Amino acid sequence: MSDPIVALSMLCLFLIFIFLGFPIAFTLMAVGIFFGFYAYFDPIQSFFENKIFYLFVQNTYSVMSNDVLISVPLFLFMGYMVERANILDRLFLSLQVGLRGLPGSMALAALITCALFATATGIVGAVVTLMGLLALPAMLKAGYDQRLSAGVITAGGTLGILIPPSIMLIVYAATAGISVVKLYAAAIGPGILLASLYLLYVFTRVVINPSLAPKLQDAEKYSFIKSLYLLVTSFLPLALLMFSVLGSILFGLATPSEAAAMGALGSIILAVSYGAFTWEKLRESVHRTARTTAMVCFLFVGSWTFSSVFSYLGGESLIKDFMLDLNINTIQFLILTQLIIFILGWPLEWSEIIIIFVPIFLPLLGYFGVDPLFFGILIAINLQTSFLTPPMAMSAYYLKGVAPSGVKLVTIFKGCLPFLSMVLLSLVLVYVQPKIVTALPDYFYSVNTEEVTVDVEDPNVIDPSFFAE
Repeated sequence: MSDPIVALSMLCLFLIFIFLGFPIAFTLMAVGIFFGFYAYFDPIQSFFENKIFYLFVQNTYSVMSNDVLISVPLFLFMGYMVERANILDRLFLSLQVGLRGLPGSMALAALITCALFATATGIVGAVVTLMGLLALPAMLKAGYDQRLSAGVITAGGTLGILIPPSIMLIVYAATAGISVVKLYAAAIGPGILLASLYLLYVFTRVVINPSLAPKLQDAEKYSFIKSLYLLVTSFLPLALLMFSVLGSILFGLATPSEAAAMGALGSIILAVSYGAFTWEKLRESVHRTARTTAMVCFLFVGSWTFSSVFSYLGGESLIKDFMLDLNINTIQFLILTQLIIFILGWPLEWSEIIIIFVPIFLPLLGYFGVDPLFFGILIAINLQTSFLTPPMAMSAYYLKGVAPSGVKLVTIFKGCLPFLSMVLLSLVLVYVQPKIVTALPDYFYSVNTEEVTVDVEDPNVIDPSFFAE
């Protein structure tokens, strides 16, 4: 059996283990070390002198010393603290009152709240669950249509994957070896586009059919001064925190890690100012941050070990030659890769897709003339669909877990579908008009400015070809 066939067997075995329910990170490590032992086997060496163990240790050290990944636990901590600052109910109420003159004001307020909160936390399950507990019962009590209400929460809760400071974008930047700063700038346009399409869809639906969202009566009791007070005390602090974090990154005032540290401190101050800070909440936030960060780092260690062995055995070259032999153009390549990622989004989380499968496509980008920055944004938009597409729409299951008993899962699925079409529309618009992605990076960073990039030539990362000598 040739080495490329062994590499494909390695990939197939990994997929089998995943569908059997084995932990992904440790499966990557085990399969990588097992096949790596075969790849680097030397009969004159003892068992533990095999170079796969050296590669595994070096990859572990490289992840631990990667400066870009420092921002991951800091942004996670910021999200967990904001989640516990008891700001969500106030934010939703203030936006609901501020938009009371518009049709479907409660649905519009829920969407904006989801977008802001998803941006602050970056955790889809937390946003959908909390908004499902807060906003869904309120909308249903006000007579809002079940499908519209469910769709608003499930779609709005996924926006944190795309809109900075997204953890997914940091992980993609570390995987692809590109600038986090540029990636954040590139994601702002598509993020605003998708959120705007959601808002436009809801507004249009309610204008056409007002029975979907009856006009609220209670909101009229709030005076202008009271409404302004609600906005200043709930919307403004969170907005200032997010704009200060993103602004410091985009204008070159701080690196992503420094901005993340500032955001983490700001989240603590926010929790204290709202009287929601306790040592128990701080301990829980630190614990959850450490647990999630460890998961991401273990995935990186396993993925780098797996991909190094896979590439050394010739699997990467085999896939590249196969794609080139298809004789497809750039658009067809992009559609094919996005379709594969769309399908992978059903059984896998975004972290596994970015860390494990995206590196398989990255070497092909140069052959088809695709900018890794543009490719990353397409993936970020595409991953919205994995949370909204039945039967594996995770946002729907998150919402069903906290929804009132009268709301059926099939109703939530039906509510997701119109918003899924908005995601697909945004993908088409980005394909047709790439300036939506490239305008801000070109404007801010077209000249020689200092950027934060992942050093793909990091001397701590071992080149698999070293072991061929």
